[in-house]
Amino acid sequence: MRVPLSWLREYVDLPATQTGRDVQAKLISAGLEVETVEHLGADLKGPLVVGQVLTIEELTEFKKPIRFCTVDVGQANGTGEPQEIVCGARNFAVGDKVVVVLPGATLPGGFSISARKTYGKTSHGMICSSGELGMGDDGSHGIIVLRPETEVGKDAIELLELVDEVLDIAVTANRGDCLSIRGVARETAIAYGLPLRDPALLDVPAPNAFGYPVQVSEPVGCDRFTARTVTGLSPEARSPIWLQRRLQKVGMRPISLAVDVTNYVMMELGQPLHAYDRSLVQGTIGVRRAEEGEKIVTLDGVTRTLHAEDLVITDERGPIGLAGVMGGANTEIADHTEAEGTTDIVIEAAHFNAVSIARTARRHKLSSEASKRFERGVDPQAASAAAQRTVDLLVLLAGGTAEAGVTEVISPSAPHTIAVAADHPDKVAGVEYGRETVVRRLQEVGCDVYGQDELIVTVPSWRPDLAEVNDLAEEVIRLEGYENLPSTLPKPPSGRGLTHRQRLHRRVGRVLAGAGYVEAPNYPFVSEQVFDQLGLAAEDPARRVVKLVNPLNDEEPALRTSLLPGLLGALRRNDGRGSHDAALFETGLVFLPREEQRVAVSPPVDRRPTDEEIAELNAALPEQPRHVAAVLAGFREQAGWWGKGRPADWADAIEAARTVAREAGAELVVRSGQYGPWHPGRCAELAVVSDGAERVVGHAGELHPRVLKALGLPARTCAMELDLDAVERVGDAIPQAPSISTFPVATQDVALVVDKFVPHADVEASLRDGAGELLEAIRLFDVYENAEQLGEGKKSLAYALRFRAADRTLTVDEASAARDAAVALAGERTGAVLRS
Repeated sequence: MRVPLSWLREYVDLPATQTGRDVQAKLISAGLEVETVEHLGADLKGPLVVGQVLTIEELTEFKKPIRFCTVDVGQANGTGEPQEIVCGARNFAVGDKVVVVLPGATLPGGFSISARKTYGKTSHGMICSSGELGMGDDGSHGIIVLRPETEVGKDAIELLELVDEVLDIAVTANRGDCLSIRGVARETAIAYGLPLRDPALLDVPAPNAFGYPVQVSEPVGCDRFTARTVTGLSPEARSPIWLQRRLQKVGMRPISLAVDVTNYVMMELGQPLHAYDRSLVQGTIGVRRAEEGEKIVTLDGVTRTLHAEDLVITDERGPIGLAGVMGGANTEIADHTEAEGTTDIVIEAAHFNAVSIARTARRHKLSSEASKRFERGVDPQAASAAAQRTVDLLVLLAGGTAEAGVTEVISPSAPHTIAVAADHPDKVAGVEYGRETVVRRLQEVGCDVYGQDELIVTVPSWRPDLAEVNDLAEEVIRLEGYENLPSTLPKPPSGRGLTHRQRLHRRVGRVLAGAGYVEAPNYPFVSEQVFDQLGLAAEDPARRVVKLVNPLNDEEPALRTSLLPGLLGALRRNDGRGSHDAALFETGLVFLPREEQRVAVSPPVDRRPTDEEIAELNAALPEQPRHVAAVLAGFREQAGWWGKGRPADWADAIEAARTVAREAGAELVVRSGQYGPWHPGRCAELAVVSDGAERVVGHAGELHPRVLKALGLPARTCAMELDLDAVERVGDAIPQAPSISTFPVATQDVALVVDKFVPHADVEASLRDGAGELLEAIRLFDVYENAEQLGEGKKSLAYALRFRAADRTLTVDEASAARDAAVALAGERTGAVLRS
């Protein structure tokens, strides 16, 4: 909503020293979002005067039409002689009054004016258009032609009100009253503690039986309809400059007098109006719901097919307007440029249901100034005053006559009252305002307030957003100043911080970020086709998905059962944009449907649901374990002066899984596996031991080439995914600090030859069990294969064994005995033999 400061001052006696910036600060403090203050004419400097065209010479030797004019500007040029000006516009004639800028002036945008030679003539100034003066569109598409009675030589800056300040306010959906000068003036008056001259306080004649006939068949959609008639309008009457300028400043284009007056009153009072050419309206004006498939041509020239829920204005022929949105072309007011202008009009000022208008505007993709106001809430009591204001202006500006007939169709309704404790705003804000302050602030916004400890508040008609006690509390708090509310931090009881699950979630994110991974959260929606691209078997449980009844995207109607589709999509996008070396991770929920499908019941809203009702509701939801996944492509270590780089491989994906497990205090069992999207020879199955039994909790390794091709991924892309909740359950919740021994370590290296198919994990487990309590750590540091030296189908696994005792220094014999026991058990379980 654009609000000129000059217009605002008509209703509030602001101090002369107050600028637009000052008013902006006051309104922001009161809760209105004033985005900008535009300074119109800030860089405009005269002389800018009214001139009268004396002669026009057509210069025909040029490619485009050019005119050499002489213009009388009175004594503004210091000589009284006609001013010679070259102009290309053609919408004026000899005798017209125009706006002339003389040499030495500066136009908006810093454009300086001086005498200059052009088209073989010397032009001493310019004849101005509205665009050149920063006035906005006036519909003329040429220079400004003033009314014939305008005085020659008059200062055009003052005449056209070119210097002003305009506040641009972002009005929230609940404050429809501020979509008017009246509403903003009320807020300004409250902010400054000044009286308001309410423009809606007019003497309005009582309704009678002589008004234009109106029949409202849909009182729910239209609870008030006022009709007034004005006759004898002068078809040549044009909107005065002050009216046009105010419309331009609020962002509207002047069209014709009757239309301009209805737009002016709408911006002033917030009540949308419509004017019908009385000669084109046939019979009684009606309000009803449209018939399905009915058609209307609106003022924008579009033929619209109506819906049965649309509210329409009708006459004997059918629809003549889309109620609260846009009028029909068949009763349009003819402007003064047409051969026969409109002389008699019927003015409509009605109040329509906000929801109905909002749905109609969206259904027809037709947002108008009227619909914007109706759907946010219009003062129903302002309809008759707005109609009267329109009549007064038309009589004043167009020489019309107001007919005595007044039509008002009203559906009776009681004012909205709210019972609120006088100290309720105090409790909401945590500030002691006191009853007197609460009553005073509510009365300032227009409420009638009665009572002592419990207040009975009657809400004003222009504030439909005040529906319950907390709305009233908000009014008191905002007018007392949000900036005056104390900043107090809540004091949570001890022991109610983050849960262990939440802390683990954060630690996992930090440790993966520290390992070089970037978090990439994704939407939890997938298409079922992605499971084919991942190569999942037809009977794979991951294919059972929860489908959404109303998905955001019809191509992704299911909830994810794995984090990989989203992460791999993010990897593909980054690779396509040039980020070829990527390491991404995500932690999030997956959604697994239960075996028994239940229908969730709606919990009660008038009380807290019982524990049984909450349990029943949770039982109908899918299982939602938290997973963690990571994907890698490109180089894991970059090349540089330090040496060659290293591409990411399956071992990095496995190490990412181990990193997560260590953070959870769990130990992963890693062995060769085969599952879905992973390469059969480069896939690790990840398991944990729970209650003496192993449980598979994820996989890691290099993805299958077929999956890479299907998803458009880089070659050798690797990935891992873990069930983080399952890992957490077997982990140690208490962080274990590393122990530092005062005794030296004894290191023993062993190289074991085993069959190629024997997993390293089995060999390591055997060595660990055989070495006993003295073993502190074991690490695989070399894998070697050579058929000539080791034999066909054999491999060598070299381990570093670290032995240490907690109470003494180990002897060589003790370390060697532990090593031999480890090798012996490995040979017994896996067939391993020491490499000679």
